[in-house]
Amino acid sequence: MTMEIVLARVDSRLLHGQIATVWAKSVKPNRILIASDTVAKDTLRKMLITQAAPPGVRANVITVDRMIRIYHDPRFDVFKTLLLTETVEDMARLVGGGIDLTKVGVDVGSLAFSSDMKMITDSVAIGQVQADAMRYLHNTAGLEVYAQKVPADRKQNLIDLLPKNGF
Repeated sequence: MTMEIVLARVDSRLLHGQIATVWAKSVKPNRILIASDTVAKDTLRKMLITQAAPPGVRANVITVDRMIRIYHDPRFDVFKTLLLTETVEDMARLVGGGIDLTKVGVDVGSLAFSSDMKMITDSVAIGQVQADAMRYLHNTAGLEVYAQKVPADRKQNLIDLLPKNGF
């Protein structure tokens, strides 16, 4: 047995209202794990994020490497985890470290726009680095990579949108 991942989501906002309410009710995690090297070092952001957890669900901010270690540690097999990363690259590192997301795929909720990026959906902006990480998740790890804001929305296959947007 290993830790059960009930949702793996990339969201530049990490743990926010939509995840704490709508997603948590839908997938019923008993733990929210945020894997981010930058947030793990930022005491204020870490505190604000863990306070956003829904009632009855603990949230922890940990490094990507620590997430890989605890995933393989049988003491954490009781976790039904909602896994969050800030970037597609971090999610790819987790998968490269042996975290199995074949049951859930990777939901890309929201990625903030910056100058070297293109909007491929109304809430997902990517550049070449993110496109390459999505292709790795899909082609190498065999994962579904999709955008879905809330559980009631239809999943949008992001791999199909890459060539249409020049990636």
